[in-house]
Amino acid sequence: MAVNLKKQKYDIEYAKANLKRIPLDVKLDKYEEIRSHAEKQGESLNGFIKRAIDETIDRDKSNQEGNE
Repeated sequence: MAVNLKKQKYDIEYAKANLKRIPLDVKLDKYEEIRSHAEKQGESLNGFIKRAIDETIDRDKSNQEGNE
């Protein structure tokens, strides 16, 4: 039991120091569309959203570099 409490405390401290939550509100039908798509890709909803953000940032950077 002590090990679980120790890990829980570590996880909380790690999250406080290294993670930031981003609230995201979407209409229910859009949520279902996103969730369904992520599932079809074999991804969690969180993983899909992170990948979508990363790919968009990469694409935007490439477009900006091409315009310079």
